[in-house]
Amino acid sequence: MRSLGGGVSNTVLLAESDTRRWVIKQSLGQLRVAEEWLADRTRIYRECEAIRRLFAILPAGSVPAVEWEDRENFTFAMEAAPVDATDWKALLLGGEIVQAQAEMGGRLVATQFASTWRSKENLAWSEAFGDQRCFDELRLDPYYRFTAAQHSDLAPAFEACIEACARDTYALVHGDLSPKNCLISREGMMLIDFEVIHYGDPGFDTGFLLNHLLLKSHHRPGWASRYRALAEAFWKEARLGAPESWRDWFEESTIRHLGCLHLARVDGKSPAEYLTPEARERVRGFARELILWPPRRVGEIWDRLPQ
Repeated sequence: MRSLGGGVSNTVLLAESDTRRWVIKQSLGQLRVAEEWLADRTRIYRECEAIRRLFAILPAGSVPAVEWEDRENFTFAMEAAPVDATDWKALLLGGEIVQAQAEMGGRLVATQFASTWRSKENLAWSEAFGDQRCFDELRLDPYYRFTAAQHSDLAPAFEACIEACARDTYALVHGDLSPKNCLISREGMMLIDFEVIHYGDPGFDTGFLLNHLLLKSHHRPGWASRYRALAEAFWKEARLGAPESWRDWFEESTIRHLGCLHLARVDGKSPAEYLTPEARERVRGFARELILWPPRRVGEIWDRLPQ
């Protein structure tokens, strides 16, 4: 048994025998960050239930199977990813920039949205995951409210995003759709880390993933065109998860969240650790422009990057 780290909000262990591999996860009440950041440990219950339900609607291997659950200790176990799996973030930062991987991610997101989009048949999803408390504690408060306090002139934009998350509840939202939570192997892509999953604004998920690709474009300017190709491939697939009549709204929502998330990754409680001080300044200025003067289309965002 060995530690997998678990980021700032969990303890995560890999347990291996001669024939089996499991991941054991336990939620923390106080997160491992410099600022005080408290969260309800019962979020682990929702994560476990979400994985069980998504296991039934996403392609085989896209989410791990739940092995057991121990609610008294805020813990559950799931099957481990394939031995050759690597998180997408590490591949992207290392220069393995493969369009097919972005397309896979987009298709998974589209399937999640299309399968849970609000309708008479899908009310069970909103009933089961409509509580956004954990999402508020772990995303809206540290990313949006904390950042807005550093940029008071942009506070109305952040407040609009917070209100949209509560108002525009149209599909199941992962809430932490980062490349680090997309594991790539020969078998495909596996999504993990569903602790802030909720029924809400799907534009948050697509904005979140696209923001990571945009951050890496600032980090590695020489690879910006390659990251842009991934963003366009991901977005082309992901937007199909919304009903056709909703796709313009979905794009507007995605861009609105992307701008605020971009600024949050330099001035929020969880800044992107790989950005240099110079890159942080570039992101800060670029994010402010995105928030104040948002483009109409996702593809136009990369047009604004310095050539």
